[in-house]
Amino acid sequence: MQDLIPVILSGGSGTRLWPLSRESHPKQFLPLVGEDTMLQATWKRVAAITPCQPIVVANDAHRFMVAEQLREAGAQAAAILLEPLGRNTAPAIALAALEATRHGEDALLLVLPSDHVITDVPAFHAAVGEAAKAAEAGRLVTFGVVPSGPETGYGYIRASGDAAARPVQQFVEKPDAATAVAYVASGDYFWNSGMFLFRASRLLAELEAFQPAIVARCREALQAAKRDTDFVRIDKDAFAACPADSIDYAVMEKTGAATVVPLDAGWSDVGSWSALWEVTPQDSEGNAHHGDVIAIGCRNTYAYGQRLIALVGLEDVVVVETDDAILVSHRDQVQQVKEVVGQLKQNGRSHATWHRKVYRPWGAYDAIDQGERFQVKRITVKPGGVLSLQMHHHRAEHWIVVSGTAKVTRGEEVILLAENQSTYIPLGVVHRLENPGKLPLELIEVQSGSYLGEDDIVRFEDVYGRG
Repeated sequence: MQDLIPVILSGGSGTRLWPLSRESHPKQFLPLVGEDTMLQATWKRVAAITPCQPIVVANDAHRFMVAEQLREAGAQAAAILLEPLGRNTAPAIALAALEATRHGEDALLLVLPSDHVITDVPAFHAAVGEAAKAAEAGRLVTFGVVPSGPETGYGYIRASGDAAARPVQQFVEKPDAATAVAYVASGDYFWNSGMFLFRASRLLAELEAFQPAIVARCREALQAAKRDTDFVRIDKDAFAACPADSIDYAVMEKTGAATVVPLDAGWSDVGSWSALWEVTPQDSEGNAHHGDVIAIGCRNTYAYGQRLIALVGLEDVVVVETDDAILVSHRDQVQQVKEVVGQLKQNGRSHATWHRKVYRPWGAYDAIDQGERFQVKRITVKPGGVLSLQMHHHRAEHWIVVSGTAKVTRGEEVILLAENQSTYIPLGVVHRLENPGKLPLELIEVQSGSYLGEDDIVRFEDVYGRG
């Protein structure tokens, strides 16, 4: 498919998979099924059927993770569009369609959320081929998942006929249990997958007809965007004025061109820990485990962690362990995880947003210990990584190099530190840390002072464009 451009939507927060998925590092950037992250797996699924590089729509806060993970997966994105705030799927797809047609081209757009699992890739490719034929004929195609049971957590699509691409009769909201049973029994209903395929100009024409304000504001936001070699930074003021709406409500439920292509390819949106249990390989007792797990007398359990987890005599239980939080839940109650996240936010606790290990464009830091007036971090700087030129009002820092070479700016002097060497950054002194070597730089940072928050940073220069 020579003119098929993948449009990957990567703006979600994935809070239903807390504590592993958090706002600063949501599920699309995690290797939940297999070695690839979900974003990388999404790209690799379509890379085999199109020569076109993807357009990615992402949250501005995740821009460096998106770029790095795509690079690791062998993708050179045609554009990474950075949303300054979320406005739902219709504006996100409109931005991608406008970007795809910016130089007069008019490709087919295959719109894919970045956080779905598909286990039967050949079946997915076959469905895309059928959808492309319909899109060539001017149809707006959505993929309807053949239901494996009466699921109440998805919206449904009712279609008519038995063709490979069928006219949509109705979009329906998430049903109650009895209604879901009737839907599945009829054979006329499919789960709404949130995946689409259409010609860029055709989508824009329909969106212009039903929601012209979305097209107008997105066009203004894209025209005023700031572009560099890696990102397209969408103008915040214009985009904030754009109506927030889903592509289903804005177009698909109104257009006469809506078409559904049935998809039976082991699809899951991995919207909960129980859903992840379903798509993870299980042992003979239905246990699905990731990491160092010992299970004795257990059935239908899910465990995910880095340290040793021992389960004894449990059934239908989920255990998820991270450096700073542990979740234990019955599998039937995992949807209530979002209530935990809500309570964390209400109480002002950082666990809703941040992991103990925080990723930055230059590398990462791990807050391994803290107490009254001190904090200890393990810092890793990638080869060529450069932290901002900065100073702190309330803390001093000691740096001890564990491995690699550190280039340190401290006031007016610049020094090189090798393994086992250290330096001291007094409070109020302008400083910078760089890795001039070809191997990762690892060091221990000991902070001391009256306030140790991450917002006590005054940046003077930053190669990554952060304020």
